[in-house]
Order: sequence, then structure tokens, then C-alpha cells
Amino acid sequence: MTDRRRFDAVLFDMDGVLVDSEQHWNEVRAAFAAAHGRPWGPDDQGAVMGGNTRQWAATMRERLHLEDVDPEQIMREVVDGVVARFESGEVPVIPGAAEAVRRIASHVPVAIATSAHPEVVRAAIARLGLEGVFAAVACSDEVDHGKPSPDVYLLAAARLGVEPARSLVVEDSLNGVLAGRAAGATVVLVPNPTTPPQAGSEDHAHLVRPSLAALVALVAGEPG
Repeated sequence: MTDRRRFDAVLFDMDGVLVDSEQHWNEVRAAFAAAHGRPWGPDDQGAVMGGNTRQWAATMRERLHLEDVDPEQIMREVVDGVVARFESGEVPVIPGAAEAVRRIASHVPVAIATSAHPEVVRAAIARLGLEGVFAAVACSDEVDHGKPSPDVYLLAAARLGVEPARSLVVEDSLNGVLAGRAAGATVVLVPNPTTPPQAGSEDHAHLVRPSLAALVALVAGEPG
């Protein structure tokens, strides 16, 4: 495979790719755990990475030993906390992300395929100033299994009317890379310096690029 390959669509993960939000998810979850007198560490955060809302809420309930707390309450408090951070402007946008998405979208359809809750997705798109740019949005809450299963990427490709094999998936995590590969797409890893990908992520990705700007040349032949 070479960088001259053309793609019919680009499917973007969101957290860690377009917005530097992973730390904020972790902080909100840690605050929830602390409010219940429980610790929340790196292993706990790793256990919820890639899961859809049902999965990560259930995982939090189990790991925090909160059998008397409804998973819906866990979901609501965490999602509300993350949305509030987006709306207050606390969550940083990945430098150059909005410009790169707009440039790519001028050549091929683009979609978001994310594990985030739909309310968080809407807040993130507003934070990016990209309303109306994405031709489709797919959330893991709409499918049976979150990443590393391919479901959300298959749904995004279907909504764009493109073959997964003709799509470029943009990811920053091991579970996301594995999901894109399982969908049959070409996967490019763009490591996030704030929350680096797990060991082995580069080995499973087809391509590794340092920034989203470099993807413009990959997709459309424009200078990165």
C-alpha cells in the first residue's frame, strides 16, 4: 500500500483525534468515583476505553463496586459533566483539526464514528465549529458492540453509502485501530501526545501520521 491510494470517505474517531477530551472524561469519572468514596486509576480508565455508554457505565459500576447505583445514573452524571466542560470551553480542540477536516471534506465525504454519547458529540462538533461539515455521525450507543468491534465504523460507512474497504479510518487508540481494521478499512494512527496510544497501536495501524494536517496530502494530494 502506498500513500497514493485514493479513498472514498474518511471516518474520524472523535475523542483524542478531533478534541483533546480523554483527560476530561477521566477527570469527570474520577470525580464521580471520589464522590462515592472510591478511587479511580489508570487501569480503570483503560477498562472503559472504546466502550459504548452502556458498556462503560456497567464497567464503572462493577469496578467501583456500586451495586446499589443504577448504571443510568452513572451515565447521566458523567455525560453531563463532560458536556459541561465542552460548553464552558475547557476541552481543547486538537490544533489544526477543524481546518484539516474542512479541507478533507472538500474532497471526500467525512463522518464521525465514536464511542462518545450523542450529547457529547453534538457539544464537540459545536466546539469545533464544524456544524454541517460531517455527512454522517455514528455513535457506539447505536450498535451492539463498542470498539474494538467494527460495528460503529460499519454503521458510519453505511450511512455515507461507501464500502468500508474504500474508507480511511483515523484513530488514536489501540481499540479504535483494531475496530477500523476489523471493519476492513485502512487505518491511520495519529497519536495524541496528551493521552498516548497503548503499546502495539502502531503495529496494528496501516499508517502512522504525526498530525491531521498530514492526512490532507494522503487523501487529496494537497500539501500537508
